[in-house]
Amino acid sequence: MEIQVAKRIHVKYAKTISETITTSAQVRGTGIARRTPEYIQQKIENGNAIIALDGETFAGFCYIEAWGHGKYVAHSGLIVAPEYRGGGLAKNIKTQIFNYSKKKYPDAKIFGITTGLPVMKINYDLGYRPVTFSELTDDPDFWKGCQTCKNYDVLTRTNRTMCLCTGMLYDPNAAANGKKTRLQTFKNAFKKLKK
Repeated sequence: MEIQVAKRIHVKYAKTISETITTSAQVRGTGIARRTPEYIQQKIENGNAIIALDGETFAGFCYIEAWGHGKYVAHSGLIVAPEYRGGGLAKNIKTQIFNYSKKKYPDAKIFGITTGLPVMKINYDLGYRPVTFSELTDDPDFWKGCQTCKNYDVLTRTNRTMCLCTGMLYDPNAAANGKKTRLQTFKNAFKKLKK
């Protein structure tokens, strides 16, 4: 299995990726916004996607989008082909796109919205925390992406304050401060032990 930044040669998988996302939404019966092959192609061509291939067979995908002039980065479209589910591929893709996002947008807050418990767990393990939608980007173009989700009426009825999705956010500044706090706690405990 090869997981890599998608390149122009991977555009040929855009239709398969789009269809896999749509089919998954229908099977799960939950809210997953549809993405057209053209939209997927754009993400691939812009170098904003990760693709997993088993030889020449599509296995998984995820893309990034920058919002608020690079202050926020969203991970979207995480999908694993049915025959590759249950083996940890989603976590591997998500980890790779998370690290790629931090490298490409080092100061950005990284977020995602999901109804999927496995994705929530992956996000949490990467350092994301559940947040209210008010802590996510207020860019209206991001929220337009939800229009094809079957739960869009909930989002609009609540003026984008809540939906059936859970918003999750990784803040690099909070993560850095948390590490400093844990390090200081350890140092203080070590001093006490030395006494």
